[in-house]
Amino acid sequence: MADGPDREALLAELSALSATATSDDGAVSLSVNTDGVLTRLRLTDAVSGMSPAEIADAVLRTYVSAQRESAKRTGQLLAPLGSGGYLMDRLRWRVQFEPEPAPVAAPPRAEDSTVLKDRSSDAPPVAPPPSGPVPDDDYYGKGMRFEQAW
Repeated sequence: MADGPDREALLAELSALSATATSDDGAVSLSVNTDGVLTRLRLTDAVSGMSPAEIADAVLRTYVSAQRESAKRTGQLLAPLGSGGYLMDRLRWRVQFEPEPAPVAAPPRAEDSTVLKDRSSDAPPVAPPPSGPVPDDDYYGKGMRFEQAW
């Protein structure tokens, strides 16, 4: 019998591994599994005062934080198997990954914040629909059609 980690126990621990992170302001909380795949996302009412770009940035940064924790814990579980190979390289990459800073949106200029003119009243009046059924004589009046439509 070989000395080393019990394969079944290791697989069970990897399957159960979950890492959770929360943004500094508490607006975003999420969990990832051992592969770094998002398994839970919660947003609090604090996001209502944030712009879409700020929400996206908070989710991304919180996600990266949870992925780092997941990669560290996965690496610790797999350490008895060795520290080389593709899998360990990917775990090290996940631990070191840093997302690009979110661009800061410039405040809108005065001329950009004007409302477009409503031109719906400039359109010509639309004819009312017919009061009864629409005849299909122009289609069926010529009898059965045998030519291909394409």
